[in-house]
Amino acid sequence: MIEEFKTFIARGNVIDLAVGVIIGSAFTAIVKSLTDYLINPLIGIFLGKIDLSNLKFTIGEATFKYGAFLNSVINFFIVAIVVFFMVKIINRVVRTEPVEDDEDEETPDLSAQYLAEIRDLLKEQAKK
Repeated sequence: MIEEFKTFIARGNVIDLAVGVIIGSAFTAIVKSLTDYLINPLIGIFLGKIDLSNLKFTIGEATFKYGAFLNSVINFFIVAIVVFFMVKIINRVVRTEPVEDDEDEETPDLSAQYLAEIRDLLKEQAKK
């Protein structure tokens, strides 16, 4: 069981995924900081309030904190835009060249080979 675990962990996909998760969580912290300390105050200037996360309304005894939700939506859009551009750049850099097919080196499938052999045998028998 330990050997299976070592094989599983040593696979490239698992390590790539772990690195992606670590970088993603660090990137999310950066985006949250950007939103909380730069974008929200800028939006707050236009709305007359400095901190969006404190925006709320009350109906009866229920309090709805829509400012925190707005922060999350802004964070999501920033992360989505950055990931989109990263994937776009990576796809541009890592383009794969199309593999050229050599028609001379194509081997027919087994049934075609058998049919060709049968045809050749029938031709030989017809000559005799």
